Amino acid sequence: MKDADQGHPVDYSGNPNILILDDYRKIELLLIIGEVEGHDIASKSSKTTRYEELIPRLIHAEHDSSVAGVLVLLNTAGGDVEAGLAIAEMLVSVSKPVVSLILGGSHSIGVPLAVASDYSFIVETGTMTVHPVRTSGTILGVSQSFEYMERIQERIITFTVKHSDISTDALRKLMLNTKMFTKDLGTLLEGKEAVECGIIDEVGGIESALNKLKELIEKQGCGN
Repeated sequence: MKDADQGHPVDYSGNPNILILDDYRKIELLLIIGEVEGHDIASKSSKTTRYEELIPRLIHAEHDSSVAGVLVLLNTAGGDVEAGLAIAEMLVSVSKPVVSLILGGSHSIGVPLAVASDYSFIVETGTMTVHPVRTSGTILGVSQSFEYMERIQERIITFTVKHSDISTDALRKLMLNTKMFTKDLGTLLEGKEAVECGIIDEVGGIESALNKLKELIEKQGCGN
């Protein structure tokens, strides 16, 4: 295979992050698993996804003319809000087709990450937890602290609504649900429920996600 920009032979066969299609176009595989790590380093025992590692790969995928699309595989418990939104905004800004697939769960900040694509899938047993913004840091007992938390939550709501088919009121209702968790607010959605409420486009697996990505690539004419 030759690099589309330089014309030099490039071997991608040993790169687990690149899927080569039959017509030699490439798909960037982006795995978002465990905890989305932000400015603070998570414990060594935690499985993490670091935004400083994903963002350069997205820039490369955008720049490399032989990369036809991006497939995002998610199984995340959530994590740092700022880092999660940064990755989500990067995914939205990629000009090539992006398809996301929730394999296990995509909770908390994983919700906007899942919808930051041209089309989204969730496996039948996949789950999503929608809940208000939380913090593990120190909170001052003043109105400004609560206003700041509300502004962060509004950013998440606005992004999710913009890139999915759920309404603002419906998303707020899911976030502030008091009837599901005994000691918390929020809603746990299973695969079909996530589709029915409008957050995710379709229930499906790897085959469905790849076929949809190929369809979008053909429609857009990427990687030729």
